[in-house]
Amino acid sequence: MNQPSLEKLVKTTGNKYSLVVIAAKRARQITEAQTNKEELIKPVTQALYEIAEGKIKYRMSQGGIK
Repeated sequence: MNQPSLEKLVKTTGNKYSLVVIAAKRARQITEAQTNKEELIKPVTQALYEIAEGKIKYRMSQGGIK
């Protein structure tokens, strides 16, 4: 499985900083939901795939990303 390119991810989120925050929040959700800690795909990688595929919905607010 090829990793999504940084250009595609930045285009999806708007900028690198938003990408980092969105990926970190999603990776944390994935980690908390995992029952088997020996998954083949790491949570951050899975979060980046989901962002690239447009599966993650987020909104920008004054206080940050929600």
